[in-house]
Amino acid sequence: MTNDDIINAAFKVWGRDLYRTTSLAEIALELGVSKSALYRHFKDKDALLDAMHTAFFDDCALFLKSGCERAQAAASTQEAYLGLIRTIAEYYIRNKEAFIFSHILVYNCHERKNTVEELKARGVNFKHPVFENKTGLYPAKMQLLMVTAVFCIADFHYRNFKKGRIPNEEMVIVAIDRIEGLLKKGLKMDGQIIAALNYERLEKQAASLVGENKEDNALLKAVAEAVAEAGPWEASMEMVAKRSGLSKSGLYAHFKNKQDMLAQLFIAEFSKIVNFAKAQIETTTVHGEQLYLAIISIVYYLRSRPELFVAMDWIKTRQLDLGKSMPGRLYRIIRSIKMEAIRKYDQHFLFWAARWIIFMIVNTLALWPSRGGKLNSADEKAWTKSAADVPNECFRVLFRFISLGLEGLN
Repeated sequence: MTNDDIINAAFKVWGRDLYRTTSLAEIALELGVSKSALYRHFKDKDALLDAMHTAFFDDCALFLKSGCERAQAAASTQEAYLGLIRTIAEYYIRNKEAFIFSHILVYNCHERKNTVEELKARGVNFKHPVFENKTGLYPAKMQLLMVTAVFCIADFHYRNFKKGRIPNEEMVIVAIDRIEGLLKKGLKMDGQIIAALNYERLEKQAASLVGENKEDNALLKAVAEAVAEAGPWEASMEMVAKRSGLSKSGLYAHFKNKQDMLAQLFIAEFSKIVNFAKAQIETTTVHGEQLYLAIISIVYYLRSRPELFVAMDWIKTRQLDLGKSMPGRLYRIIRSIKMEAIRKYDQHFLFWAARWIIFMIVNTLALWPSRGGKLNSADEKAWTKSAADVPNECFRVLFRFISLGLEGLN
């Protein structure tokens, strides 16, 4: 047994449960050795995680380097961006364990050296002038492309895992092509309609109604606050009881268990978000106005509920088991939106697109560069404060990208 054998087993075993638990005993069981045998190679769990970080960046950089160099030599900036994202997407689609590891323990790990610098030290330079944000717009093209790719890759792996399938070569190529098509053209809406929108009027309309959304559930608010503080895995019934003023035993009159508590939170909040957006959509028949009203309505709702925004930011990076009824109920909620802008697509795509849009909105709020352009993402409460400061112009950029892809940002 070598160090590499242990590292590969760790990626595989801990990735199955999305790194919720990381014990050396699980690795030993997978390898068929005693736990003490692992200590001859790694002194503790942290030493193994450090070795996994090094192995991840070495392998990732080796795959990305040639694709990054080709992108830098592309004939246009659009070709450069698409070429780079295509390479990144291919790596993560072909390497599920690496994707899960990076998603949970690299891109969300605030104490480690900057990911871009780690790759640059290995010869992969994402800070090349061709990728600079020359327009100064936020969100930048690279952010929009990367976040969309991450969402698509996660969906690809989740669907195949759920069906027990091992992706073949054709499935890999089709998935990469679909990601590139989405990045190029978004939802393929009418560019002339998008260009003619009166954003200020639509924003004022949505803002005038957000204050009317007074209905609130104090108990579910306590759940959201606990999740925002500790994360969905660490948030406990005790934390919720303390915030709600109920005893822990009293919570069981409302929730069967922690899983049921989280499921009820997100079902209730998704219902309110969708109903709020739906009410806005039904005020117009203009396709572009419908979609922008849906987006800006969700933005206003999340700004008004900072604890929910942080809770959703946790959820977007971690697949939680919220019960078998959860996906179906969410599907019915989102399917209830009647929006002409994407009626040409089937119901499956409608559900997928709705989740993508919410994912993009949460990321745009979460990554807003507060404090002079520097993120302080280790401070979750700072995120909620900065989210309220994200200007509407940022969501106009996001809307154009969702509607038209890169073509909407040129």
